[in-house]
Amino acid sequence: MAEDLNIINGSREEQYKSLLPQIKALIKGENDLIANLANVCAVLKSQFNFFWIGFYLVKDKQLVLGPFQGPVACTRIAFGKGVCGTSWEQKTTIVVADVDAFPGHIACSSLSKSEIVIPLIEENEVVAVLDLDSDKLNDFNETDKIYLEEIVNLLLNKNLFR
Repeated sequence: MAEDLNIINGSREEQYKSLLPQIKALIKGENDLIANLANVCAVLKSQFNFFWIGFYLVKDKQLVLGPFQGPVACTRIAFGKGVCGTSWEQKTTIVVADVDAFPGHIACSSLSKSEIVIPLIEENEVVAVLDLDSDKLNDFNETDKIYLEEIVNLLLNKNLFR
């Protein structure tokens, strides 16, 4: 439960390892997609305090803003555009050390400096992306990629997107 969220200090890997069973327990009894996406955002924001964390859902051939934590965001993103649209197009996680160096980056906020986007893939189709932005350069790495992909898999295993 959210009131039982245990925030820890330590390495980023230790923090993710602490969160995984908590996220699993949090979403275990809930079958509503939006509720689960919202709680995952809240957990990640509470633990890491990244600048922006949110989901974009594939709707009508666009990414449409879903649950998020942080300042106002871009509402719609086209296929292949920006980091989110490129992750959708390539069906792969993208880690960007410096968003200003990413060709075609969509600047929803000039405060965003680095980003990681993880696609949620069901039956070989992207159904959503998880987008995390930091106000620090080079803030995401392979550890984030591994554990955020694991968190995404927890959501996908619930079959909420069908």
